[in-house]
Amino acid sequence: MLDEKRFIQISLELNLFFARIMKEHMIFMEAGLLAKNSDLILEADQLKRSFEKLLGETVDLSDGVIRQATMDSNEFVTPYTLELENMVESLTGICIDTNLTLKEMELEPNLGYNHPSQLGERVFNLNNRIINLIIEIINFKDQLLSKVEDCKIFTFIYPSMQEHLIREAKFYLNSLINLQERKMPEKDIIKTEVFWDEIMGEHAKYIRGMLDPTEEALFNEANDFAILFEKLTGETIDAVKQSIVEITKKNLKATEGIKEFKSSSAEGLLACEIKSIINPLLADHVLREANRYIRVLKTYLNTLK
Repeated sequence: MLDEKRFIQISLELNLFFARIMKEHMIFMEAGLLAKNSDLILEADQLKRSFEKLLGETVDLSDGVIRQATMDSNEFVTPYTLELENMVESLTGICIDTNLTLKEMELEPNLGYNHPSQLGERVFNLNNRIINLIIEIINFKDQLLSKVEDCKIFTFIYPSMQEHLIREAKFYLNSLINLQERKMPEKDIIKTEVFWDEIMGEHAKYIRGMLDPTEEALFNEANDFAILFEKLTGETIDAVKQSIVEITKKNLKATEGIKEFKSSSAEGLLACEIKSIINPLLADHVLREANRYIRVLKTYLNTLK
């Protein structure tokens, strides 16, 4: 059972990370739809704006409350986030609230705070509103995927990537529901590692598939990571208590490797040095997810020392 302080910190950190992920899912969907489907584009944009509003509330509540370690992980924003947001806004015409990124970059960590009165209640209410919005987003994604699979609309997002976005939203939803019951999210380390290994492997596959055919070196590197994480997913599923530490260390090493690959990709896209159809913000998006997974793995290994 989480005490009030841990409930507040973990809730805000979860929302700082995943609320940005959710709003970016809507940006990718907006950019991937055709003008013919303007109604779906407008719906995605409204969901994006709704998540920007709730992320803004989360940022306001987080100043002086969240932990230094989570801030240092670069899972909320990275050195590339702001530039890539500006780049995508310029390239696509999709409005992105970059003030949120600036505010997150100025957040101060927890320095032994005593949380203000009513903060726990405000966070609980925020979580409830986010839960309702996640359900809306899952429904939207499900409907869009169904239309794609029935050949009723065309989008530049792979069907498997749409399934990937749905799974991430459901993971966020389940984590928040557990928090509202004062249960620790991501408690089962094996299930958590299986989830994130699959996510990392799929990132590699999507990057591989969006590269120009002439980018052979990057294609091969992405392909190697796809194969590696598929192997690690199987090993993690089969892990027993005696071998979980060993597989966790393997997952950490692999994720640190793909993090460097994603960082280089973000830099290459910013410098217009990579030929691809990759949404530039996607490079930062997947980098932040690797950063979070690295922190989760290191935290688990540190508890065993």
